[in-house]
Amino acid sequence: MTTTTGFTARELAELAEIHRRQAQDALTEPAELAQFCDPSFVRRPHLDVISREVAKLATGETRRLMIMVPPQTGKSVLAAVWTPFWWLAKHPDHRIVVGSYGAALAVSRGKQIRKLVQRQGWRYNLDIEWGSGGVADWQLVTGGGVRSAGVGGGLTGFPASFAIIDDPLRSRADAESRTVRDAVWDWYSADLLSRLAPDAPLLMIGTPWHVDDLQQRALQQDGRVEEGGLWRVVRLSAFADSADDLMGRAPGDPLTHPKIPSTDTESLRRFWEERRASTTARDWAALYMCDPKPVTNALVDSTMMRDRTHTPPPATARKAAVAIDPSGGGRDTAGVVGGWLGDDDRVYITHDVSLVGPSEKWSKAAVLLAAELDADTIVYESNFGGDLNEVALKTAWEQARREHPSDKRFARPMPRLKKTTAKKGKLLRAEPIAQQFILDKLRLGAHLPELVAEWASWQPTDTNSPGRIDASVYLAYELLPMNNEPARVAAHPALAPGRAAGPVAGNPYLGTLPGMNTGRGWTGGGNPYAR
Repeated sequence: MTTTTGFTARELAELAEIHRRQAQDALTEPAELAQFCDPSFVRRPHLDVISREVAKLATGETRRLMIMVPPQTGKSVLAAVWTPFWWLAKHPDHRIVVGSYGAALAVSRGKQIRKLVQRQGWRYNLDIEWGSGGVADWQLVTGGGVRSAGVGGGLTGFPASFAIIDDPLRSRADAESRTVRDAVWDWYSADLLSRLAPDAPLLMIGTPWHVDDLQQRALQQDGRVEEGGLWRVVRLSAFADSADDLMGRAPGDPLTHPKIPSTDTESLRRFWEERRASTTARDWAALYMCDPKPVTNALVDSTMMRDRTHTPPPATARKAAVAIDPSGGGRDTAGVVGGWLGDDDRVYITHDVSLVGPSEKWSKAAVLLAAELDADTIVYESNFGGDLNEVALKTAWEQARREHPSDKRFARPMPRLKKTTAKKGKLLRAEPIAQQFILDKLRLGAHLPELVAEWASWQPTDTNSPGRIDASVYLAYELLPMNNEPARVAAHPALAPGRAAGPVAGNPYLGTLPGMNTGRGWTGGGNPYAR
């Protein structure tokens, strides 16, 4: 018998069964459900990573999940709208808390989830309880529902089976306010956590702002899973800076974006580079690299570093060099920076190509930079790798020469390799060079936010050793003229203003740099390196 739709009853039953199976298959993770219900939903690799990690909350593999992602990358739509709908489709009797920095935003999320139930809930037998018309607190016929609350909003009487915190801080001003940070923490600790049912999962997703924001405090209190703690942390930075990136990106690869095709790497890279160029070093480190830095007790501050940035440099290059702080085992950041001594007797740091990776990667980056700058010298620290670092650099130069046979920059002899051993602590190495920034003898000749962030945030008590700082220290010691005397170096005859000079022999640093404290017992009269 044919129905009014033109299909037989059997055909309709078969179609209904196909749809039922597809609907159930879509419940594997939130992004699958979003694409099934809304074909216009844009999936990107970073959203797929978030979706897979969220799915582990349903299986019990993860209990607390923290996702750190740059702003405007689609994280909130997936995590704070589609994820609650996905959870209710799987657990129609569960009650969900969705929290955010303000009640208006939280209620907006609740309205969007409610709209999904009204439009797509038929697929999973989800119906809103008659009379449950509130947008901040509504319930399903099956007993589940959503409560939306801003920071400070009460949750009394609402036992939660699942909690989602989306962007608990509104702005930089709020992030800088200890009062606001304390209020967010008190709401999280006293109100939200107290409403969670036993073993209820918790999802916190947002953009890091501050070393003392909610995410950082939660990690400080409860620890990471790999350290025996509670939190599974997924950090997806604008540019990959780890060898074990969850997206499988190589160090330096850009993050995908909902508005840019995933295969258009150049457009992605250009987008994030534009963000980097228009953002302060501190905000770039926090918001986009998801690695907030402290700002107190640093050797230099970001304001002073901004004042020391001159683009383009108001000088002519006389002598150029590249400096390297190799990574330990290839898993840390290898500092690779370059710059030149100008005819105004100031050193300009112009390039930062630091990366995470083994010796074949940082050595290639170093020799390519040396060719670009027409550098006279490549300085490298030998603490990690020893003489193997020299082998890596020579191999990289020969490989570049073979790969670029028509490039005249590789036709000349390789720049002089200079080994240095850091025999003093980082503070003793970095303090005198910080003083050179203060005295305006050392400048930045380009916008280098990661380098600025390291200088403006590294604390003398830190146990980590940022590679960019050490590399820039080695570069400064190599190029700064001694005793504040003019550098007796002839300019390269073919050198245009703003370009690097050709090879120049000799060590420009033999005595004490101007403004240095020489009472620290360094080898070489103020030089903390025994060469």
